[in-house]
Amino acid sequence: MEFIKFAAIAYLLGSIPTGLLVGKLFYNVDIREHGSGNLGGTNAFRVLGVKPGLSVTVADILKGTVAAALPLWMGTELNGVIIGIFAVIGHMYPVFARFKGGKAVATSGGIILGVNPLLFGIMLLTFFVTLYISKYVSLSSMVTGVVTVAVTIIQQEFLLTAVVSVLTAFVIYRHRTNIIRIKNREEPKITWM
Repeated sequence: MEFIKFAAIAYLLGSIPTGLLVGKLFYNVDIREHGSGNLGGTNAFRVLGVKPGLSVTVADILKGTVAAALPLWMGTELNGVIIGIFAVIGHMYPVFARFKGGKAVATSGGIILGVNPLLFGIMLLTFFVTLYISKYVSLSSMVTGVVTVAVTIIQQEFLLTAVVSVLTAFVIYRHRTNIIRIKNREEPKITWM
């Protein structure tokens, strides 16, 4: 029963559509109607600009961090990494936005921040190095997931490896159209780095 309660809280937390809220409340823009149509930070950057995009990204990260930290804060025996997965599911399929959300990159990273800040730092470094080289946010997200899996294997954190593998699979699946666009050289590149 306790697991169901925390999983539901994490799902609802993940379901908060920060990109939609920031766009509508402060810019009178529904970002689902522009850019990629996605509710995540990348589309918020593309449609709204740097400051709102950064705000959405940070908020999406914190959804995962809070969800993963909740069991510890509440003094339960539940594993925060497992509970955090439900925040990612909520972010991808939010009940508050007709089950059409983001691609889970920031929220997945937030889980890692909540349970292993050093690994989160490695993820950030990997993401920005790949982004600097490729200029593709989507590719950088997928590469970061694969590198994170490899690091957890090296660290012999087997539960974290299993969870990160699932999260990386989510991220790659959600980026399947981006993969096609990269192959066809149609994927938009960033211009600010």
